[in-house]
Amino acid sequence: MEKEIPMTITLIGMPGAGKSSVGKALAKRLGKPFIDTDDLIVDASSAPLQDIVDQHGDLALMDIEEQCILRIVPGQDCIISTGGSVVYSKKAMDFLREISTIVFLDVPFQLISRRLSNIDTRGVVGLKDKDLNELYQERSGIYRNYADIIIQVDEKDRVEDVLNSIVVQLHDAMS
Repeated sequence: MEKEIPMTITLIGMPGAGKSSVGKALAKRLGKPFIDTDDLIVDASSAPLQDIVDQHGDLALMDIEEQCILRIVPGQDCIISTGGSVVYSKKAMDFLREISTIVFLDVPFQLISRRLSNIDTRGVVGLKDKDLNELYQERSGIYRNYADIIIQVDEKDRVEDVLNSIVVQLHDAMS
């Protein structure tokens, strides 16, 4: 296990960036609980994300997401993986900024596009009005604005490589 990193860490980024995979592995490596906000949304609504978007629209999903995030207890010292649309909620992001260090997994569009073969079933907010590239362009700047740490991820990076980058930057930030 790593030297103690006494903080809550929130992962943000596009759908397909690897937030859940990296989050689970980071939680295990650091010995912290893992919270996936997509799971919180599904539990709270008793419906898959795509069903919420299809039946009630993007705003309904974003509202449930915001409420689930605002229920996270500050000071838990955990790893939080968020949905890609969380950055559309200033209230949720201000809360996450207050309780955690925010890490943006910055993955090139070409890799995101390849990873999202199931885009029509993932409950991605905004696809009714924009294509994936337009969402990527729109969100990239927002993610950067909220990030305390930016991790550049490319095709050759494995989960372990991303973890190592995060841990190094967290240690540097604490020094």
